[in-house]
Amino acid sequence: MKHALLAALLFWPLAVGAQTLTIAIGAAPTSIDPHFHNLGPNNALGQHIFEKLVERDSRARPQPALAQSWTAVAPTVWEFRLRPGVLWHDGRPFSAEDVLFTFQRVPQVPNSPGGFAGFLRSIAQVEVPEPGLLRIHTHAPNPLLPTELAQVAIIARHVAEGASTEDFNSGRAAIGTGPFRLISFRPGDRAELQRFDQHWNGPEHWARVSFRSIINDGARTAALLAGDVDIIDQVPTSDLARLRRDPRLSVSEIPSVRVMFLAPDFSRDPSTPPPGFTDHAGNPLPSNPLRDVRVRRAISLAMNREALAERIMEGTAVPTAQWLPEGAFGYDPTLRPPPFDPEAARRLLAEAGYPDGFRVVLHTPNDRWPNDARMAQAAAQMMARIGIGVRVEAMPFSTFAARAARQEFGLRFAAWGSSSGEPSNFLINYVSTFDRARRTGASNSSRYSNPELDALVQRAAQTMDDAEREQLWFQATRMVAEDLPVIPLVQLINTWAMRRGLVHDPRMDERTVAMGIRPAVMR
Repeated sequence: MKHALLAALLFWPLAVGAQTLTIAIGAAPTSIDPHFHNLGPNNALGQHIFEKLVERDSRARPQPALAQSWTAVAPTVWEFRLRPGVLWHDGRPFSAEDVLFTFQRVPQVPNSPGGFAGFLRSIAQVEVPEPGLLRIHTHAPNPLLPTELAQVAIIARHVAEGASTEDFNSGRAAIGTGPFRLISFRPGDRAELQRFDQHWNGPEHWARVSFRSIINDGARTAALLAGDVDIIDQVPTSDLARLRRDPRLSVSEIPSVRVMFLAPDFSRDPSTPPPGFTDHAGNPLPSNPLRDVRVRRAISLAMNREALAERIMEGTAVPTAQWLPEGAFGYDPTLRPPPFDPEAARRLLAEAGYPDGFRVVLHTPNDRWPNDARMAQAAAQMMARIGIGVRVEAMPFSTFAARAARQEFGLRFAAWGSSSGEPSNFLINYVSTFDRARRTGASNSSRYSNPELDALVQRAAQTMDDAEREQLWFQATRMVAEDLPVIPLVQLINTWAMRRGLVHDPRMDERTVAMGIRPAVMR
């Protein structure tokens, strides 16, 4: 009887308010426009409102969505059978015309700081041979097409034609087929959603969902402890042990597809160092030292990744030399993190012509990823030990993202989440040469370019055999590790904390979605 009473008390608050879910997220969405910026918080919020032909589950595995099925009918032809009976939030029927319109719009979103055109780069032509059937022709064989289309949200032609990003943010064009409809969006504060009862997969449990952006770590934890929110993501590492011990709460976690790294600038002429790069006397350098791979390798050897993972991230990250978690398709088990070797780092600097080192500015956000500014400060201290004096400049992510897109930083602390769960997401969008016509390098704001890597990535992306393609991904991963367009540091472990009585399906892509949260006992 005592145990039954305790269970009733634990579940009582949830039973009373079970139709409303309040989520606190640690990074603010910047737009409702699902094609404006390939950014984690935007994608997570947008997933409630808009849907893709193919969706991914919590383990990054493709699942049918607006497309019921797909088949490669020839090396360069795919057929996607659309799901019948799907409605937009305004009651209009979904059709192939909406998909065609979406594909046309994606590459043309004005002022996009990092869009989704790269996921459509292989498409040569789309036919609709009969209602509900898409026949997609690709320029070359593309085994990744279903995976790539899982990144592209489908929008309604009848409301989005001629619409701007601001029309989405205001709600006028934010008409989707997803399980929730947008009620209101206040950037930097919150988004309010209402259940869409006519969803093709049936109504979700939650009648309303409130997404609150609580960027401050302490405030986010305090909101959970006070009962103001039901679940938080990006659990502050300093609070994690305490929250695990609290009998009112539970914690969920999963290895992440997000890697943290240092990103040098390649956008300027090699003889033009970025602003803030000087010798120790403050004199401008004659060239950009980070253009020399020996300098990049020296910085990599100066990084004590074990210390970053254990001390700064407090066990919520693991050292890495690549961008996928162990066990993912394309993860190279032979490629281990470089050793911490400051002596070898100093020798490399001397070989590169910098025996006394130099000074740089390291830019970082202070509100986007767990411990981002702390990680940058720790990396700066490690570089100082090999003679590179570093001044860390931290700023809100909204400012950081805009400036990074304009190539204003010579060295920055950054991160990337490969939501596809395989290598192409990072290789095509982040380190392939920026080329609007070819739709590669959409997020390559560093402007790194390596034609040999580009050719290898293109070859792998066109290889239909999975085993052969994975071997090519291994080669590309090793090429990145050798040339270091980015300097990988640690792979995250995603964590959430919630009121006890909720069941949460943690996602490798770190998205916090109401569809993956349920009461432990449905009332």
